[in-house]
Amino acid sequence: MKDQNMDEGERWSVILAGGEGERTRPFIEQWLGYHKPKQYCSFVGHRSMLQHTWDRADLLTHPEHKITVIAQNHFREVISQSANRSCGQVIGQPRNCETAAGIFLPLTYIRARNPHATVVLYPADHFVFPEHRLMDTVEKAMHAAAIFQDRIMILGVRPTSLELEYGWIEPGGPLGASGGLCVRRVDAFLEKPNAIQGLAAEAHGALWNTFIMTAKVETLWRSGWKCLPEVMERFEQLEKSIGTPQESRTLREIYHDMPKRNFSSDLLGCAPESVGVLELKNVLWSDWGRPDRIADTIRAIGKIPAFELECVESRRARGEKHLMEVS
Repeated sequence: MKDQNMDEGERWSVILAGGEGERTRPFIEQWLGYHKPKQYCSFVGHRSMLQHTWDRADLLTHPEHKITVIAQNHFREVISQSANRSCGQVIGQPRNCETAAGIFLPLTYIRARNPHATVVLYPADHFVFPEHRLMDTVEKAMHAAAIFQDRIMILGVRPTSLELEYGWIEPGGPLGASGGLCVRRVDAFLEKPNAIQGLAAEAHGALWNTFIMTAKVETLWRSGWKCLPEVMERFEQLEKSIGTPQESRTLREIYHDMPKRNFSSDLLGCAPESVGVLELKNVLWSDWGRPDRIADTIRAIGKIPAFELECVESRRARGEKHLMEVS
């Protein structure tokens, strides 16, 4: 699947796996008897969501050109899941400072090694099926990022329901094409809309934001300085310390007072003119942030889950009863 026309050494993958999975905690504790963030769980089959994402990334980039961002207290879990596979570099965040820090931390290390790199960012807790269609679209997005080097390319999915917990993308006119796919401008990003906003966005052709992105590392860096200078000045300090005895201390220090900024609302939403969107077609995609989404997706693909579906259905029923009582 790797395109020989693009230097493999220029390609890097970033895996975003730093979440604690609080919304799925009660369900997972009921299932396993203890808490485990969802990216480390195997809901169906034998691979965890993180292992699926590692394997997916290796289809387009060299296994060693992969950086996974985790919470520092997750290292033991990652070590157990990386047996007999290459997981590249794993970086633990001193604390969770939202998605902007979670993205620019690995970008700092990539930029220090190869400032000309093209980077693909994958959330580790999203489901996609079939994977080959996703990766074909990611490949085309990487080519688009090479053509439109001043833009971040993001994948959007046509909504199948009024999902108000997702981020939405409002596409604009066409920029061009990549591998037969239309690359469109982005007019705006809409984060977790209310019902009226969601219905209006859907009626105007808005897409769900998969948060799967690709861009030149320098393009991301410039966008960071444009929208988040208070974050970027800290990562500039870190980059200068990489490879020196001060590296670990500098990482701890910059996170001590790291501003909490959201990559979607504070960067993408700040500069939609710096983004292009490609539609991910004929792929079942879901952000597995809720137990009912996990169960519904597994049921849709006809697989046998590793958990009892009754656990999810009972929770769904209790949630619906609560909503009826409140209303």
